[in-house]
Amino acid sequence: MQTVSEVSKLTGISVRTLHHYDAIGLLKPTKITEAGYRLYDNTALDRLLHILMFRELQIPLKEIKSILDSPDFNPGEAIEQQIHLLELQLKHTKELISFARTIQKGGVHAMNFKAFDKTEIDQYAKEVKEKWGNTQAYKEYEKKAKGKSNHELEENAKQLSGLFAEIGSLRHLPPAHQAVQEQIKKLQDFITNHYYNCTDEILNGLGQMYICDERMKKNIDQAGGEGTAEFAKQAIDAYITDTNSNE
Repeated sequence: MQTVSEVSKLTGISVRTLHHYDAIGLLKPTKITEAGYRLYDNTALDRLLHILMFRELQIPLKEIKSILDSPDFNPGEAIEQQIHLLELQLKHTKELISFARTIQKGGVHAMNFKAFDKTEIDQYAKEVKEKWGNTQAYKEYEKKAKGKSNHELEENAKQLSGLFAEIGSLRHLPPAHQAVQEQIKKLQDFITNHYYNCTDEILNGLGQMYICDERMKKNIDQAGGEGTAEFAKQAIDAYITDTNSNE
């Protein structure tokens, strides 16, 4: 058995985070002593390993809990998928290093943008996410969208674009400024009300998409001005950090 402090040192996860995992039922301690100390056995640590792996895939905590609690969950298959994804990432990193060394020796005329192609990684990550996560959010979106007309869906899209325009108008402020954070809260609430339950975990994943998905980034920048997507991502990071610190 290991205490919460020992697990924190072993994994690098904060004690606060482990307490949060306990509170939401994601990772319950094996035993709680009479003095109130949380203790974790190897089975709990194995579950924590899977939690950390799925977090690397940007799957929200709520959905990770559903995955791990599902009778269909296959730990061996999950580990195999994680290993394959890490191998793809390693391959990509090696190609970037090789590319950088080529530029260092031969100059920019030797540039080959193929080194930046992450299609294989993104495709596999997408397949893993489709298999294990995001299903509940997608079902919720389908349910909400089913009863809406095309006009209503277009109106929702316009309102969402308007929110990004408001966020873009605040780019002169620090991402953590109260006025900016209020807009991020509006964005989260809007997504929840019109699309699916936008938890902090999902919001965090969306922030990543705002800068990694070129089409999404372009649309956001068109709505709020050049740099809005990056600014929104930074503001979401600040929002998530503030939320976690208050838990």
